[in-house]
Order: sequence, then C-alpha cells, then structure tokens
Amino acid sequence: MQSFVFLAIALTMVSCSVQNKLNGPLQAGWLEKKVCIKLHENKYERFLRCTFPPGVGHEKHRHNKNFGYAISGGTMQISDSKGSREVTLKTNSYFKSEGTNWHEVLNIGKTTVVYLIVERK
Repeated sequence: MQSFVFLAIALTMVSCSVQNKLNGPLQAGWLEKKVCIKLHENKYERFLRCTFPPGVGHEKHRHNKNFGYAISGGTMQISDSKGSREVTLKTNSYFKSEGTNWHEVLNIGKTTVVYLIVERK
C-alpha cells in the first residue's frame, strides 16, 4: 500500500512539473509559426491577439487566468483534460477562464477566428 501511495505522489509531481513547463500562448504556435502577438503588457496583465485561419490551430499550451473576446468568430475544436469538443464562437462574444493547465485548439470552420485575450501575469 505504501509503495502505491508513493507511486501516485511521484506521478502527480511529474505531471505537475510537465504542465508547468508548457509554453504560454505567446510561445506556442502552429507548425512553427506564431498565432498570437502581444499588443500590450504591464506588470499585471498581457494583451494578445490570436489569429486562426481555417485549418490553423494552437499547439498544446497553458493559460493563466484570462478574459477573451472574439473579434471574429468561427468554429474551433478544443482538446484538453476533459476530452475534445467543438465550440462555435460568435463574433463579439466573450469568455472568461480561471486558467488552463493545458489545451490545444484547431480552427475547423470556414472563417478566420480572431481572439483578443487579456491574461493575468
């Protein structure tokens, strides 16, 4: 029983270590190309614009607490620890997140999707 508990703790520590080493949205891209650019940054937050033409995604990355606004909506496939799902964002819609240990996205629609993301540091 003790060895099982030790193994579970060790696996949790390794998992957390790997997640903490994931890139944030600025460093992560798609097929070695950037999808997000920094518009502004101060000591509290960072403002990003992320653009996803059809067929373009965002490789596995993490997010701090953030607020997002869809400048241009469309249909995205989002994969994370909960599985994979299709999400349709309407232009001028917004979302809020307490942060994400990891996720990856792919534009599976026919329109270019553009987000504005304000992320806490």
